[in-house]
Amino acid sequence: MSRSGEATAGTLAPAARAFALSPAWALRLAMGLLAAAGLFALLAFRHYGISNDEEVQHVYGRLLLDFYTSGFADHSAFAYKNLYLYGGLFDLIAAGLERLFPAMNVWDLRHLLSAGFGLGGALGTWLLARRLAGEWAGLGALVLLLATGAWTGAMFTHTKDVPFAATMVWSLYFTVRVLESLPRPALRDVLGLGFALGCAFGLRVGAVFAVFYLGVGLMAWAWMGAADLRSRGGLLLRAAQGLWPAVLLAFALMALCWPWSVMAPENLYTAMTTFSHFSFQLTTILDGEVMKNGDVPGTYLAHYLLVRLPELFLIGISLAALAGVRALPGLLVSAQARGEALRWLPVVLAAGFPLAYTLLAAPPLYNGIRHFTFLLPPLAVLGGAGLAAAWRWAQPWPRGRLLALGACAVLALGHAINLARLHPYEYVAYNSIAGGLHGTQDRWEQDYWAATVKELVADLRTRVSREGGQTRPYLVAVCAEPLQAAAWLDARFQVTTDWRAADFFISPTHMDCHTAMQGRIVGEVVREGVELGVLRDRRGLADDERIPR
Repeated sequence: MSRSGEATAGTLAPAARAFALSPAWALRLAMGLLAAAGLFALLAFRHYGISNDEEVQHVYGRLLLDFYTSGFADHSAFAYKNLYLYGGLFDLIAAGLERLFPAMNVWDLRHLLSAGFGLGGALGTWLLARRLAGEWAGLGALVLLLATGAWTGAMFTHTKDVPFAATMVWSLYFTVRVLESLPRPALRDVLGLGFALGCAFGLRVGAVFAVFYLGVGLMAWAWMGAADLRSRGGLLLRAAQGLWPAVLLAFALMALCWPWSVMAPENLYTAMTTFSHFSFQLTTILDGEVMKNGDVPGTYLAHYLLVRLPELFLIGISLAALAGVRALPGLLVSAQARGEALRWLPVVLAAGFPLAYTLLAAPPLYNGIRHFTFLLPPLAVLGGAGLAAAWRWAQPWPRGRLLALGACAVLALGHAINLARLHPYEYVAYNSIAGGLHGTQDRWEQDYWAATVKELVADLRTRVSREGGQTRPYLVAVCAEPLQAAAWLDARFQVTTDWRAADFFISPTHMDCHTAMQGRIVGEVVREGVELGVLRDRRGLADDERIPR
């Protein structure tokens, strides 16, 4: 090496070491990032449209509130569609807030509340990663999660999926804390676990996954703590006895938020078996192939994760897998290595077990990764830990790892810019494997929540105001739930289910619904050159041109 090269290396190496040994910087950056995400939520929550499911969810929340305010006499909530199969934690809170703040638009209120859950999930992801792998891993996990449109964009409108994911990551966090302190976990950790599990069950019966992760962790701890089966059983019983406060608190919260679940002994089992087998008559698309949601292959979720996660996220997961392989030999010879693996076991299970389940069982799925949004936080924890591990491995090459750090920063910035360009449709973000948003056309799910309807309604109001001379309410057909448009329309318009009579047609381009009706396109929602939604003017069409296809 030349003297100038040696001088450069000599200059960079101390800087790299100082940077690596400054977890305080990672802490400051993470706190700043969380604050920025919170500010974004406060500024942006009114930008998002109503999702397809929100009306029925909110009605369910109102009915649950009626159940309590009627002194348990009104059982309408338990006969409303199939919503009784879900916990009502989010919707119950939203219905209560609606009564407390009647002047606020209820849909904006729901989106702000949902964003709060999303931020809580991000906080839990950060805390879990930093506990397991340090400050830099925590920062990495937080960056990966917030750079993912399926989280940052979805957290406003996916009012079942994101709150459930948030409660699940907090269940993981307290599971790790409990496993670390067995056989006598701190009461605050036990109560935290019970609260998180109760909230998770208060949203979805899928919280049974969290119980499974805890159970496997307890059995692994007992197996490692004794040499014979009887002693291991004794340890397991002792640990279980210490968790009774968590069981009682979780059950109480589940009963409060999901009263149907405790009205009969078999109701929990009924909910679990129903969700594992039923299939709505819906279609989805996988890499260009349109199919019924009951016919999706076992690889459906894996494929969508591959094209939805940002590139930096995928790199982090790959590095985490490599770190896991490198750690395997130590498990055979080192008790310390096995103890460290026990801490990671719930997170690895949380990231891998549901994916393995879908690969083997091929359950009915649609909307990409939506129903498995709860995978994103544990995957982000693994990704952050993988990036931090790679930084440590590269210590002998200070210049190389600083270059790699710069590349990661550029990638993260690129992901943030991409989300900004898509706003407020961040949830349709795809990575370069899919070809970005442009590559999703006729190949992958796009605006499945019809989020573009709100912007198109605004276009329609502006257009009619400019025209003037309106003599009657215009009829508006929507390829979405009627409320998704009606909530933003004024008295000059009326949403109709008689599409043939409609003066205007609003539709997302998802699954080609925008081609169901003729009419001149007078408004569009376009991101990155991709048409996500259209507004059609059907006035003046001949009778035969008004017939929907």
